[in-house]
Amino acid sequence: MTLKYLIAGATGGLGSQVLSYMVANLPSSEYAAASSHESNRKRFEDQGISFRLVSYDDPSTLEAAFEDVENVLFVSTNTFDVEKRAKQHQNFVDAAKKMGVKHVWYTSLAFGGFKSESNVDVQRAHLMTEDMLKESGITYTSIREGIYTDAFPLFLGWYPESKTIYLPSDGPVAFTSREELGEATARLMIRGGFEKQIVLLTAQETITFTEIVELINETTGRDVKLEFVSPEDYVRLAGTDDIGGKPDAFFQTLLSWYEGISKGDARTTDPLMKDLLRREPTGAKRFIRGLLTQDQDYRWHQNYVK
Repeated sequence: MTLKYLIAGATGGLGSQVLSYMVANLPSSEYAAASSHESNRKRFEDQGISFRLVSYDDPSTLEAAFEDVENVLFVSTNTFDVEKRAKQHQNFVDAAKKMGVKHVWYTSLAFGGFKSESNVDVQRAHLMTEDMLKESGITYTSIREGIYTDAFPLFLGWYPESKTIYLPSDGPVAFTSREELGEATARLMIRGGFEKQIVLLTAQETITFTEIVELINETTGRDVKLEFVSPEDYVRLAGTDDIGGKPDAFFQTLLSWYEGISKGDARTTDPLMKDLLRREPTGAKRFIRGLLTQDQDYRWHQNYVK
């Protein structure tokens, strides 16, 4: 029996939102959840959701999971090891081609907009995967997802305890709600089309780090300072006794992100997300104000090593 949609990364922040939309809007026979952990099977099957084991490190699980699948959501792995990610992603693409998956929907990032010239470290890995998909000859769509508004503390280097934030530069970012990205991605897969294309899903406004700090202070009554320093001083200051326990190497990696943002790599917006949602996506200012109004000590999990 053909399966219409397989959601890889169904336990992750984005994949779970895509799956939730399908659960609410499609017959259960049309979709299935995929995860690299067999222990998640019961969790999904208890909800009446079919489950398939998918390990990006094990091609045999990929081939078994992709049998008779029409559309698969290909969620990027979360490793910072570029060589490991390249192998994992090649395994995924090869298995999808071998098993005849009709359409692969890859979750890329929005750095660089529609262009493929960004030198942001994390975006280079996505561009590498887009090249794999092109070279494979399979039908794919690369969905360049807007940078999560939810993750603003990570990009800003902000904690509820922060008195001063140090950054190497500023620039406009089209931050976008993760929940709405999940819904828009699901709607896009259901709509279909966009074969062998790059699409961009973003909210319609941008915000700078300076404006976010002003919003934090305005909403929470804090008096957080923002200082712009040299790249070398940023790594030293941010990495010294980081509340989240992140090492200097992490902040060194972030330098390419800030350089890209300062050059406008994160400023491009596109109306496709608005069209898919049939409403205006939530802008960063309203979203962040809402988060901080609900919880003045809002935290983002990736800001912490553990």
